[in-house]
Amino acid sequence: MFARRNRRPKSAESLKAWECLDDGDLPGAARQLRAGGEDTPAGDVALVVERAAEMAGFDDLKAAAGALAGNPTDAEALYRFAYACVERGLSFVAVPPLREVLRQHPGALGPLRELVSAYEREGRHREAVDALLAHESGLVDWPDRYLLVFNALMAGDLPLARSRHAGLTDPTDPMWLPVQARQRRMLERAASAERTSPLDGTDLRGWSYVAGGTVLGTLSPYGFAAGMTGRYAWLQDTHEQCLQGLLRLRAAVEAAGLRPRSVSLLPDRGSRILGLAAAGIFGLPAEPFAPGREDTVVIAYDLNALAGTDEGPALLGQLLERAPGQVLHEHASCWTDTPVVTPDSVCLFQQSVVAPWEGRLRQATEGGVEKTAPDQRPPAEIAADIIAADPTPDEGDGDTPADPDEAFGAFVAAVRTTWLQGPRDRVHAPSAVRSSRFA
Repeated sequence: MFARRNRRPKSAESLKAWECLDDGDLPGAARQLRAGGEDTPAGDVALVVERAAEMAGFDDLKAAAGALAGNPTDAEALYRFAYACVERGLSFVAVPPLREVLRQHPGALGPLRELVSAYEREGRHREAVDALLAHESGLVDWPDRYLLVFNALMAGDLPLARSRHAGLTDPTDPMWLPVQARQRRMLERAASAERTSPLDGTDLRGWSYVAGGTVLGTLSPYGFAAGMTGRYAWLQDTHEQCLQGLLRLRAAVEAAGLRPRSVSLLPDRGSRILGLAAAGIFGLPAEPFAPGREDTVVIAYDLNALAGTDEGPALLGQLLERAPGQVLHEHASCWTDTPVVTPDSVCLFQQSVVAPWEGRLRQATEGGVEKTAPDQRPPAEIAADIIAADPTPDEGDGDTPADPDEAFGAFVAAVRTTWLQGPRDRVHAPSAVRSSRFA
């Protein structure tokens, strides 16, 4: 045991990860393992993960990694290590050992399902499809062929999803009934969206709707052709963007034929500011959120920020089940860490956002960058600034496709019969459209 504890990995990227651990940098070690790709020897990866797990206090992962470090070709050790990695959020580390287990034991459904789970958590749905197709003759309907349909949808392969869905039997175990209903809703949303939307590899609005029933209001005007495809990475938000999102929300509500009677305010500061602005734009009374209230627009600035408040988890739990005529709108939705409740409407997708009223980075007069003080005015005053802002969209770099109000309204009109259906369950994969992201 002492000798193994003093072993060091030998491959270049695992050594870089080891050095990060020398400095106590666990995220840095994970980034180095990811950068090393999937050809890093399993024993080296296991040594790094064993040490990192010990530092993090993950005893299960530490034990599994230690066993693999001692026997890096053993199928049982590979599987247990991969399973622990998936459970601890290291799905990318789990992929190579699971593929090796399947190489040693072709057709083994347990490792195959775990590999599909790892691919899903990494957003690698096409690879999940390919893995399932390679073993299709041995699949059972639930969960395997269901997973094939789901991952085909999330990979943007509608023909494959439809053909395999048509052959699915109804599940005999009632535990699969909710996911069967969810999958049917996804296919119904796809059928309604494709009336006006191409559902191709860059159709962020269309595929976001298919995935979770979310109507996306605006596309990022920067970097569309450079890998962002309509999403933001880091964003300093503005009053103007808040107004654009609320105007698109109002257009969506009108195109769907809804008649809200109030705007519901969530308690966090950002949501209250935006909710008061929404009340002014809709010409409706603003009321504190109450669970079960019908015919209302619930306004959130960032649902992940709300989740971090004392009241947030309970409120989000109440929003999982929709009330008739209720629309949940989120302004800045994180697409790399999706909220536990999937909104019905979103202004924009971001990975990291600075709200307009938070301290912001700007060029200092003497050079360099400085952070401004946060806007501590009452929410109603900031809401008034949003209402008075210029709604003209940023022209950006010219690569983002035109998105006129008429096209947006036509999209919502096309999907109105499938919108606002089912619970607002979390969608881990935001859509079939991929975007560049911070590691």
